[in-house]
Amino acid sequence: MTTDERDETTSPAAAGERIAKRLARAGLCSRRDAERWIADRRVAVNGVVLDSPACVVTANDLILVDGQPVSEPERTRLWRYHKPAGLVTTHRDPEGRKTVFETLPADLPRVVSVGRLDLNSEGLLLLTNDGALARKMELPSNGWVRRYRVRVHGEVDPVALQRLERGVTVEGQAYGSIKATLDRQQGANAWLTVALHEGKNREIRRVMEYLGWPVTRLIRVAYGPFQLGTLEERAVDEVPGKVLREQTGGAKPVLRPKVDSRPAGEREKDERLKEQDQRKKAAPLRHGPAKGNADANRRRKP
Repeated sequence: MTTDERDETTSPAAAGERIAKRLARAGLCSRRDAERWIADRRVAVNGVVLDSPACVVTANDLILVDGQPVSEPERTRLWRYHKPAGLVTTHRDPEGRKTVFETLPADLPRVVSVGRLDLNSEGLLLLTNDGALARKMELPSNGWVRRYRVRVHGEVDPVALQRLERGVTVEGQAYGSIKATLDRQQGANAWLTVALHEGKNREIRRVMEYLGWPVTRLIRVAYGPFQLGTLEERAVDEVPGKVLREQTGGAKPVLRPKVDSRPAGEREKDERLKEQDQRKKAAPLRHGPAKGNADANRRRKP
């Protein structure tokens, strides 16, 4: 995932947001791709073709890409994905290897991953259509534990595993507390359960290699409150909105503003008609006597 896709973002405010971010939130492309589209003069705002990404838009602006209106962004969503070994967690791979995103169902919107799993790692990978949520979920300050099942080659020393809880430095790289327990030793191989809070690039592999136990299989089984469970390999399962809100601290769904793509003149005319209609409904009835009075008058006639 590129840096522009991982920057933390905030909900659009009345002051608006940059056009590249808006296009990315609509699921059309990454921010970097949006900037390329603008340079190619494919993007217009309120009838003006842009030649620079230094443009701030609001929910009332009409945005066109290749002459087509940009649809409103989706609500924030999250999926569990069981990643198999042999796929890279990136949208583009310069080495031409197959990526996670090339194997996802066609009906899935454009998504980014929450963290990564390297080429040979398996298990739970969270996917979301909201880059801000991805960044929030990756922060160590969440206190979320990442849990793994790890197979290593060699005879494991439980005492050495306990020392990892104090942290370890490997080739100048400091790693925080790692909780690792020996599940079983099977001849020349052993299965471990490993839990950590941050998960730096290839952290488990490097630490175990440093201890003399090369990793031969690595499966992520949990990311914070989200579990791999019985999800089959390559399967994708959406996390219910209620669960997502409960686990990420949201009180209600994170909804995106709806963009009114009509010209400003039409929007103003519609507002005037609504106001006139409301005034008519609020005005008292002026014509003809009330039914009760009319009946009384008829009764008085000789």
